[in-house]
Amino acid sequence: MELIRIPSERVAALRGDADATLQLLERKLKCAIEVSAEGEVEISGEPVDEFFGKPVIKAIGRGFEPHKALKLLNDEYGFNLIDLRDYASKPEAMTRIKGRIIGEKGKAKKIIEEEAECDLALYGHTVGIISKLETLDIATTAMFKLIEGQPHTAVYMYLEKNRRRREAEEKKAGLWMKKPEKK
Repeated sequence: MELIRIPSERVAALRGDADATLQLLERKLKCAIEVSAEGEVEISGEPVDEFFGKPVIKAIGRGFEPHKALKLLNDEYGFNLIDLRDYASKPEAMTRIKGRIIGEKGKAKKIIEEEAECDLALYGHTVGIISKLETLDIATTAMFKLIEGQPHTAVYMYLEKNRRRREAEEKKAGLWMKKPEKK
């Protein structure tokens, strides 16, 4: 049995309409899930299923939609959680850091998600990253660059350089496929 605490405001996201999301999670995680209104989540099942289910529940608790959190059941994906309290001593500093990560009208967040092929969730005092293992460090490094106050253009150049390097490696291995143009 694993016990996980999530914010009480995220209990509804975990349960879904008429507990539909909770039932889906129980099927996918192969575990029984009990949720209290205060946010205590108890997962019980085979130890390996509990082990793989714990980050999915944590990700939902930290702001991810359940369908994105379920990517973590694929062993090619990973989850990083950055606690912004470690980098911001005052509420104003936390607001500034979050603003840098989101960017004007969500532009910075969108660029990072596209270039690093990841999903980001800002919730409370944390930034969560779900990504393929090969790009998880890239996305995490981009977050730390923004937290440290580096210019957005420097972060975008870092992301673009890494994307080009990955594409070159994929081309060399014969695995590269051009992504469709966005309209």
